[in-house]
Amino acid sequence: MAYAAFGLVLISGFVHSVWNLFAKRSINKHAFLWLCCGTSSIMFLPFVWSDQEAFSDVDPQGWVIIAASVIIHGVYIYLLATAYKIGDLSQVYPIMRGTSPLLVPVFGVLLLNERLQLVGWIGIACIVIGIVRAGNLRVGQLVKKGNHAVYVALMVGALITAYTVVDKVAIRHVPPQLLTELTNIGNFAALTLFAIREKGIAREWRVNWPTILLGGILSPGGYILFLMALEMLPVSQLAPMREIGTVFGTLMGVFLLREPQGKQRIWASVLITAGIVLLARQS
Repeated sequence: MAYAAFGLVLISGFVHSVWNLFAKRSINKHAFLWLCCGTSSIMFLPFVWSDQEAFSDVDPQGWVIIAASVIIHGVYIYLLATAYKIGDLSQVYPIMRGTSPLLVPVFGVLLLNERLQLVGWIGIACIVIGIVRAGNLRVGQLVKKGNHAVYVALMVGALITAYTVVDKVAIRHVPPQLLTELTNIGNFAALTLFAIREKGIAREWRVNWPTILLGGILSPGGYILFLMALEMLPVSQLAPMREIGTVFGTLMGVFLLREPQGKQRIWASVLITAGIVLLARQS
């Protein structure tokens, strides 16, 4: 079961890096993600409709948790679009994905009564250091005034932590595919005003409709795989491992986009992989 969960998380991380690359390359970030969310909501609706009886078993407490998940995801998707609008992929992506491993284990242990052994904490430290090196982050970058992209990326990372922990509880009430569909609809609603206000929907669809359709499948599909893995193993163990997407993003940048600092970022990827191995050992 452990290896199946690890496999799902690795695939999820790769899928996540791919659709984030699509989002960064888009013309209007809010319009692109709005179209992706709308597309995925329509695509996955038949699967949800066939399993709608699952909603009848949700108690009031479950609906509160589900509503919290929808709200957190809505704020996340808006700030994600904003981060890619004002910042570079190689800058904000490592920060967003690196913040979560710092916070998820703490919340997993404190709120969900999960345990993380010393080797797990060492693994998380390796992952975080590797992500920081992959993004070539400096302390000065985090405290520099006017660096709005960094601040937004940090908020996105905190929201990733929040929805990961909340969703771990939410899937006790509804199956992963139903929760994902609800959050997709919430994301679509959250971005509607901004997408319409910026008046870039028609052009975005005309230019990027292939990646919009693909992103509409990859974004929820990758997260469903992660939620399925959460049904097998603790969130404090799996959430940091999902940050392998940063490694995939780094390799794409170095070998496909010919981005600079290739050696440093590849070595950072090796460090992240070592951290993943350490996390796997404690299972």
